[in-house]
Amino acid sequence: MRRGLSSFNLTSLTLGLAFLYLPIVILVIYSFNESRLVAVWGGWSTRWYVELWRDEALIDAARMSLMIALASALTATVLGTLAAVALSRFGRFRGRTAFSAMIFAPLVMPEVITGLSLLLLFVAADVARGFWTVTIAHTTLTMCFVTIIVQSRLADMDRSLEEAAMDLGCPPFRTMLTVTIPLALPGIIAGFLLAFALSLDDLVIATFTTGPGATTLPIRIYSDVRLGVKPQINAVCTVMIAVVAVMVILASWLGRSRNATGKRAAAPRL
Repeated sequence: MRRGLSSFNLTSLTLGLAFLYLPIVILVIYSFNESRLVAVWGGWSTRWYVELWRDEALIDAARMSLMIALASALTATVLGTLAAVALSRFGRFRGRTAFSAMIFAPLVMPEVITGLSLLLLFVAADVARGFWTVTIAHTTLTMCFVTIIVQSRLADMDRSLEEAAMDLGCPPFRTMLTVTIPLALPGIIAGFLLAFALSLDDLVIATFTTGPGATTLPIRIYSDVRLGVKPQINAVCTVMIAVVAVMVILASWLGRSRNATGKRAAAPRL
C-alpha cells in the first residue's frame, strides 16, 4: 500500500532540515550585516567582504589551508590507492592483518589521540613543526578514507578485463596503469575530494602539529572566536559555502551531461 507523507513525518523532516541548515542561512544573512556587532542587525552591506580581503591574517590562513589540503590530499590519494590495490589484488599475504590494522587505525581512533601521538613523534624526532608536519598528519588521517573508497571501487570492478589484458601479453604493472587505475578513477577522484575536504576542515590534529608560520584557517577562526566573533568570519564562511555550492552544482551538471551524452551514444540509430 502506498502511503502519503503524514503530518508527523513532514514535521520531523522540517525540524531536521531547519536544525541542519537554519544556522547556515543565518550566518550567510549576517555576513551582509552593516553593524560591527554580530548579533545586532544594522542593515544590508558588503563592507565586511571588503574588510575580509584586507585582513591579511585570514587570507594567509586560507592560503595555508588550501596548500596543506592539496598536498596532503594528493599524497593520501597516491598512498591510499596503492594500499587499496595491495589489499584487493594481492590476496592473502604475510602481514596483511597488521597492514590493514595500521591503515584503518586512524579511522576509529579519536583525533586527540592521533594528534598527540604525532606531536610526540615529531618532538622525539626533533622535527620542526610547520607546514610539512601538518601535511604529514593530515595524510595519516585521510589516507584510510581514500583506501576504503578505492578498495570498494576495485571490489565492484570486473577482473576479467585485467585478466584479458594480461592474457594478451600486458605486464602486471602496465595492466594496473592502463586498465585498473582508469577503471577505478571515479573512486580515486572521490577519495581525493574527501581527503581534501577533511584536511581543509581539520582543527584538532592541526592544533597539535602546527608551528610558526603554518596557521590554518580553522585555527585562525577558532582563535578569533575565543576573543569574540568578528564580522569577517561570517564573510569568509559564506565565501566557502558559496564555493562548495558552486562545485556541487557544477559536478551535478557535468554528471547529468555525461549521462545524457552516453544515452544518446547508446541509442540505436534508425
